[in-house]
Amino acid sequence: MSHLMNTYGRQPVAFSHGQGSWLYDTAGKAYLDALAGIAVNTLGHNHPRLVRAIAEQAAQVIHTSNLYRVPRQEALSDRLAALSGMDEVFFCNSGCEANEAAIKLARLYGHDRGVSNPTIVVMEHSFHGRTMATLSATGNAKVQKGFEPLVSGFLRVPFDDLAALEAAVAGRDDIVAILLEPVQGEGGIHVAHADYLKALRGLCDAREWLLMFDEVQCGIGRTGKWFGHQNAGVRPDVMSLAKGLGSGVPIGACLAAGRATGVFKPGNHGSTFGGNPLACAAALETLAVLEDDQLLDNALAMGAAIRAGIAAGLEGVAGIVEIRGAGLMIGIELDRPCGALVAQALEAGLLINVTADKVVRLLPPLTFSQADVSALVDGLVPLIKGFLAAQ
Repeated sequence: MSHLMNTYGRQPVAFSHGQGSWLYDTAGKAYLDALAGIAVNTLGHNHPRLVRAIAEQAAQVIHTSNLYRVPRQEALSDRLAALSGMDEVFFCNSGCEANEAAIKLARLYGHDRGVSNPTIVVMEHSFHGRTMATLSATGNAKVQKGFEPLVSGFLRVPFDDLAALEAAVAGRDDIVAILLEPVQGEGGIHVAHADYLKALRGLCDAREWLLMFDEVQCGIGRTGKWFGHQNAGVRPDVMSLAKGLGSGVPIGACLAAGRATGVFKPGNHGSTFGGNPLACAAALETLAVLEDDQLLDNALAMGAAIRAGIAAGLEGVAGIVEIRGAGLMIGIELDRPCGALVAQALEAGLLINVTADKVVRLLPPLTFSQADVSALVDGLVPLIKGFLAAQ
């Protein structure tokens, strides 16, 4: 691959163009995209409104820097605040940068309160990014290996286990925040129970900690709500966004509310590219299409149809552990490693992913149709059956 650094285990295919839920390789073969660039292509491929919004903005101004006011950035912050109930927005370029901002904000919050060594509670099997701080917060020893010493200041506990968390923090006076994904993506599509998230909200309120939700993968309508935590009826103090926000144009955001409001001041944090006019135009149009076309409802309906179709097709098949998820964020857990399914699906014209070694992960565009659902189920069920039968 020319002089590219060897950091990815790439599949042997290159795509030339896409339309809706389909991608086409350089030889003209069609592939049903059930991964959406890992929850990025919210509106699928070549969406006319998105293409037009990007082209119109590119013809005006792409970048000016945050030394000046950026009207589209201000408009996008207002829109995100209205949808989330949050108060402030910092724009960056990616999910790990949004989480890095959240971690910095929590540490500054702690120092402002006289905590000399602020500690953030994080979860096992979480994934928050690959910068040194977000890698250290991540609950995956495999991706951390070789990058020690990791950044200190994190206390790891089991996910969705209130008793374990309470035991871990008992008697400590250095805790300043709890950071978690309402739905763990890389960890295998594990959905936090609503009662657990509500209990965390109560605990943080009682102890004046920050409740911080990583919504990089489960936000922007993917679970059927604008943000995954809204399924539990709670609001965080800090929320990170990225992936689907710009439908493929890189943009991330760190939102603050309540006691996290006003912690960052001029000079505390920044980004050269973050929230530039082009990225904000893509994000504003993405949010507008999601609302105009009722794609949050579509995510719920199509997600339920996928899970039902796969469950029916795999009923009674030995080796299926669980089919789970929320909206168009779906995991099919097998009882054995199943990474080989990715290449098999690619050969069959289907783009999927395997995470946590044993979980087939599906993250289709939120524009997925009933015809797409049928094609996905009809293609994936025989592949999984064949894989399990051959083992």
